[in-house]
Parts: sequence; C-alpha cells; structure tokens
Amino acid sequence: MSKHRQLHFRPRLRPSCAFRYTRTMPVLKNIAAIAKGMSITFMEMFQPTIVENYPDGPGPLKGAKFQERYRGVHVLQRDENGLEKCVACFLCAANCPSNCIYIEAAENTADNRVSGAERYAKVYNIDYNRCIFCGYCVEACPTDAITHGHGFEVATFNASNLVYRKEQMLAPMPAHMGANAVFNQDDVAAGAPPLPVQGS
Repeated sequence: MSKHRQLHFRPRLRPSCAFRYTRTMPVLKNIAAIAKGMSITFMEMFQPTIVENYPDGPGPLKGAKFQERYRGVHVLQRDENGLEKCVACFLCAANCPSNCIYIEAAENTADNRVSGAERYAKVYNIDYNRCIFCGYCVEACPTDAITHGHGFEVATFNASNLVYRKEQMLAPMPAHMGANAVFNQDDVAAGAPPLPVQGS
C-alpha cells in the first residue's frame, strides 16, 4: 500500500467520546460561574445593612452624602471682592445642549458695579425642566462664574418652580469664604482677602 493510501487510515477519536467532552465542559463551567456568583450573594446577605438616613439625618444635607464631583444645582460665584464673576459672555448658553440657559446682559456703571468687567448678567435663568446636568456650561465659562453645587432637592409639583433665577443661584459670598468650599478653596492661600473688600 502506498504512503498516499496510508494517510486515509489514521486513527480517529470515537464520536461518542468527543461528543461527551464538548457537552460536559460548558455545563461544568456554567455551574462554576453560578456558584461563584451565588457565593458573593450569600456573603452580602450576612453583612450589616448600611443606609443613608435621608431626610431624617443630621447636618444641612439631612444625612445625604455626596462626592466632591457631584453635579447639583448651579451656583453663580463671586470673586474675592464680592462682585459677580459672570460677565454675560453667553458662552454657557451657547454650549448648552438642552438650551436651558437664558441671559440678558447689562452695562456696569460707576454707580452700579455688579461685576468686575464691562457687563454683567442682569437676568440669568436656568430651566431645570430641561437641564441635563452635563457640565458643559461650567467647562465653557472663561471666568469660572458658574459651577455645580451640591443642591439636589429640586423636585416640585409645579414646572414653573423649576426655572431658577439669578437670585436663587447667586452665592452669598465668595467661594473661598465657604459658600462652595469644594470650588476655589486655594484662593485664600494664594492671597485672596478672607473677607469682602469694603466698598467694592
């Protein structure tokens, strides 16, 4: 018999063995995966339950806890002299994908100086019916005038209450004095006055 003919008579695995192996291994792997998942479930079942006692918890946040990067209700910041940082450049409104920011600009005068630039936002509204808290307005602002605070209690039965005005979002004092301690917290160390400058 020639070599060419002998190649056709190689020993082969019996079909029953190959069939049994390919059917058994996936089943064993599936059982192992289920056992691993259930072991984690059983371990968690016997751990103590940790909950945030909101709204009956202590402190101004009523027991709620936030990460520093949490994006809550916007805060319009003031500079170290207590003036508004917003210069009504409209970049935040232009970058807003949901078109929820409305601004009307006005000119600063010697008698009525609201911001440190030529203009200020006479009207600054954010419609939280449409806001998606994406943070594009914060990134677009050249003066860091708008930031995300930690306010989260915005639920209401009246949709018109979700249109926040400038007076509702304006920080009562500069950020480095504690109005938003997460933002701009190194200003005092860099030389900003600890209190607003009188007459500014």
